[in-house]
Amino acid sequence: MKNLIACCGIDCATCDARRATLNNDNALREQTAAKWREMYNSADITAETINCTGCRADGVNFAHCFECEIRNCVKSKGYNTCGDCALLDTCEIVGALLKYVPEGRANLLALNDMSA
Repeated sequence: MKNLIACCGIDCATCDARRATLNNDNALREQTAAKWREMYNSADITAETINCTGCRADGVNFAHCFECEIRNCVKSKGYNTCGDCALLDTCEIVGALLKYVPEGRANLLALNDMSA
């Protein structure tokens, strides 16, 4: 479970991109691309880019993972997730995402509880 929580706290096990990848589900790729194109106002998101096994898992990553400000920050600090950072509750970078994915913070804190 630990590696299925993204750097930002998103639960990759419930992510449509990961589910589409694991099940080779092109219809779900199309649906996810359409949803994310609108949500993120990005024409670059196509069904072909919807392939991901999780940003902390071995395997393929969604194209955005390589430019993700949150993931890059975590890696630059040598952390596994934002939950390892003392600035989690005040960080504007991850805070912007956690407004839309409030369960992300709980996922990050749960990872820390597992490690203790």
